Amino acid sequence: MSDTNEPGETQFGRGEASGQPRIIPKSASEALRPEQVPQPPSRRRSRKARSQIVIFLNFVMTVVVFATIIGIGIFYYGVKSYEEQGPLEANTNFIVRGGAGTNEIAANLERNNIITDSRVFRVLSRIYLDGETLKAGEYEIKAGASMREIVELLKSGKSILYSVSVPEGLTVKQVFKRLSDDPVLEGDLPSDLPAEGSLMPDTYKFSRGTKRADILQQMATAQKNLVDQIWERRDDNLPIATREEFVTLASIVEKETGRADERPRVASVFLNRLEKGMRLQSDPTIIYGIFGGDGKPADRPIYQSDLEKQTPFNTYVIKGLPPTPIANPGRAALEAVANPSRTPDLYFVADGTGGHVFAETLDEHNQNVRRWRKLEAEKAAAAAKEAEGATAAQ
Repeated sequence: MSDTNEPGETQFGRGEASGQPRIIPKSASEALRPEQVPQPPSRRRSRKARSQIVIFLNFVMTVVVFATIIGIGIFYYGVKSYEEQGPLEANTNFIVRGGAGTNEIAANLERNNIITDSRVFRVLSRIYLDGETLKAGEYEIKAGASMREIVELLKSGKSILYSVSVPEGLTVKQVFKRLSDDPVLEGDLPSDLPAEGSLMPDTYKFSRGTKRADILQQMATAQKNLVDQIWERRDDNLPIATREEFVTLASIVEKETGRADERPRVASVFLNRLEKGMRLQSDPTIIYGIFGGDGKPADRPIYQSDLEKQTPFNTYVIKGLPPTPIANPGRAALEAVANPSRTPDLYFVADGTGGHVFAETLDEHNQNVRRWRKLEAEKAAAAAKEAEGATAAQ
């Protein structure tokens, strides 16, 4: 074997047979060239990261986050709108009809420019009410009221109250007319009139939408309770046996005088007459016998012939009490009959000043009558003279 080296080989290398590594010489330029750093092995994405389930879950989480952010924003806007001042510029009345739900109420509020957004009102009111309801009625809503303030008002039921006044001494038929003429009350009255004297005179408050029949029922219940209460505390020596007679006499006292301080004495006169078996001779009973529940026309006087008309109510003709009351008596008249003044009086007549003068004997009474007639004649003469003067002045 030749010892001559091949080009590019070093003399210091060993043969392959020796098993030693061979040293390969480099040129000067190769030796000075920087060695290239090997790249790390590429990392492949895990199969789990690439799975469709993980991608879907990431999408869902993103949507949930965005939806939560949007929801919080909407809720904040809703709460802010619910609490802030409303658009109403002046106080106004708002009616909630019976049976109206939150949707209808919200729509009507927005339609009337009382709130800005019916959807906010509808949603947050259901949360705020927590099962409670908005009550029917007519409400006064203040200018600038917030949605929350409006819900508080409608939930409270503090609606605008109206009133109907029924004075003492009206007949049942006259009470029906007063209730029928009221423009705020609703509904029809019963076709059959309740018993005369069974309705309590008073001022009754109600909200819009109240039925006439409801007010009538209140009056009947109140009168029954009042009569029972006063009847239980009556004088034991009264010459009347039943509640019906009690109310009948109270109705006569009611019609005879409008002065509360006179009623116990007027009651005393009639009770004294009943005890003695005398006719009551009450003018209001004549009127009821002729005109019934309609009442006497204001310009129609009582004629002498009326005193003799045969009616079941004319106490100038019949003995004792009429068959029914002639009006609805109030508390004062009932109290007066239950606990009357103790007097020997059997007569009374008008004194010309709005009151009455009382007498024990017929002679004394006749004197009082003559005095009253003289006063009436003087008043008539003065009125005629005044009328003549007015005519002459024209």
